[in-house]
Amino acid sequence: MSVQIKYCPGSLKEGFSTYSGAVLKRMFDNKKVSHVLPFSSPDTEGPHQEKFIENRKRISISGVQEKLSIVLVKNKLQLTESGQQGQYILKPIPRDILKVSQVPANEHLTMQIARQVYNIPTAENALIFFDNDKPAYITKRFDLKPDGGKYLQEDFAAIAGKTKDTAGQDFKYEYNYLDLGKLIAKHINAAEVELEKYYKLVLFNYLFSNGDAHLKNFSLIESSDGDFIMSPAYDLVCTRIHVNDSYLALKEGLTADSLNHPSFSVLGYFGYDDFFDFGLQLGLKESRLIKILDQMRTENNSVYGLIAHSYLDNETKIEYTTLYKDKVVRLNISFGKRI
Repeated sequence: MSVQIKYCPGSLKEGFSTYSGAVLKRMFDNKKVSHVLPFSSPDTEGPHQEKFIENRKRISISGVQEKLSIVLVKNKLQLTESGQQGQYILKPIPRDILKVSQVPANEHLTMQIARQVYNIPTAENALIFFDNDKPAYITKRFDLKPDGGKYLQEDFAAIAGKTKDTAGQDFKYEYNYLDLGKLIAKHINAAEVELEKYYKLVLFNYLFSNGDAHLKNFSLIESSDGDFIMSPAYDLVCTRIHVNDSYLALKEGLTADSLNHPSFSVLGYFGYDDFFDFGLQLGLKESRLIKILDQMRTENNSVYGLIAHSYLDNETKIEYTTLYKDKVVRLNISFGKRI
């Protein structure tokens, strides 16, 4: 393998030439799994091509990016075959966007920042490499029970009744984040706790330029107690590096009237006041939302450390850093003099 490994491809911690023990425990049940897959990427001619084709037919996870179903047998990761339950989702380099080779490292970095810096519950994940050195993003399924069954899970497109038939081709973007929050309050018993988590995640997506945080990228999942909670965060990517998308995925923005908010109307972008008022409308306590806003609007050196340790190329590291700094500036502008 020609890719130089200086940082754990899971946690991005320094001094590892493969996965650290902590990552092996969380991701692979303490099994000594290699960071190199025993087969080449799907775009490479070889004996695995037929298996890739069959595998694509079985996976049921929605989305436009190619996803492959993976199972861990002893200490080897393999493509699932007929009758096997996939334990992991593998996302190779996609197509038809800018800087495609950087997508796996981008998603991995963004997920690690969410977890390590902002304590956002996320799906377990790591970066992994095909045997021809091409990277992929791998994530552990969180909907599997210890006995092999599945926890009930439903995304918010389904909960909101949004489909192509009811809302058109862009159905998963036809909404706003306040109304999504109201659905959380309606369907979750411990809504106060979950709404805080949701608010923080919406802020995080803005701070890290994830313009694809649509309805299908938020879910409710059954807990081990049988009630429903917000699922761990997934599909966190700094999309602005790859596409010239909007800074908030849902077309109506934070609320149905957020584009007419006094702050947005003057500044032309979402600043401190927009998120402050959004938090109040979600029903968060003012002291709590201020604490979350203060954390998010403070430039964090740990973010820079993880960017430096990531497997992005140098040019993309600079771009990622610039986008982050720009959002920090925006979150520190209060038209209403609240800070």
